[in-house]
Amino acid sequence: MSVTELDFRPDAPPAPLVLRNAALFLDLDGTLAPIAARPQDVAPDPRRTDILEKLMGRLEGRLAVVSGRTLADIDRILEGCVPAVAAVHGLVFRGADGAVTQAAPHPALPQAVAALRRFAADHPGMLVEDKLLSATLHYRGDPEHGEAARAEAERVAALTGLAVQPGDMVMELRTPGPTKGDSVETFLTRAPFSGATPIFLGDDLTDEDGFAAVRRLGGFGVLVGPARLTAARLRLDDVDAALAWLEAAR
Repeated sequence: MSVTELDFRPDAPPAPLVLRNAALFLDLDGTLAPIAARPQDVAPDPRRTDILEKLMGRLEGRLAVVSGRTLADIDRILEGCVPAVAAVHGLVFRGADGAVTQAAPHPALPQAVAALRRFAADHPGMLVEDKLLSATLHYRGDPEHGEAARAEAERVAALTGLAVQPGDMVMELRTPGPTKGDSVETFLTRAPFSGATPIFLGDDLTDEDGFAAVRRLGGFGVLVGPARLTAARLRLDDVDAALAWLEAAR
C-alpha cells in the first residue's frame, strides 16, 4: 500500500475490546514490545506472554502475530505462545495447525546484503540484518543519515529487483511476495479465524497493508503511536496503552 493511499488521521482510542467473534492480528515491534536500539535487544516479557496466552484461550485460537521479524525471533520474544504467525512481512506463514510455508529467497539477496554492509561500514551507528528472505538496514543509531540510507536501499533495490519496505528507522529489501495484508486474508480463510471480525494492531508503514486488509474485510485497524495519516481508524498512544487495551478485553 503506498503512502498516497493513506487517508485518515485517527486520534480516538478504540472502545473496550470485545472478544466475541473477533480475530486479532498483532504486529510485534512498536506494538507489543517497545522498539530497541538493536533488534536483538528485545527480550521476552512475562506480562506480555501472560496477556497473549490468556487471549489465545479466550479467542479459541483466533490470534496471530504478523511481523517483519523472522519466525525464530518471534518465537524467542513471545516464548512460543502464539502458533499462528506471519513472519518477514508475510513471506513466512505458519498456520494455527503449525504448518509452515515460505517464499523462495530472491537470488540477489546475498548481493544486497553485501552492498548494505559496505554502506553500513561507513556509518558506524547502522546495522544490517540478514533475514534470509530480506535484508534490513537499521539506521536508528545514525538518524542524521536516514536519507542516505533510504537512497542506498533504493539504489540496491533498482539493481537487484528486490522490493523496498520502508519502516520505522529501517529500510528493508525483501523478496517480492505476500504482504502482511495477504497474510491476514489467508488466515481468515482458515480455521479458527474464518467468519471472525478482523482487528489489526500495528505502529508503522509496514503495517498499512494489514490495516487496509482488515478494513476491506469488515474489521478495523488500530494505530499504536503518534497520530499520522494511515488506513487505521483508531489509535492507542504507545505499547503500554496497547497492552492495557488487550489486557482489559472482555
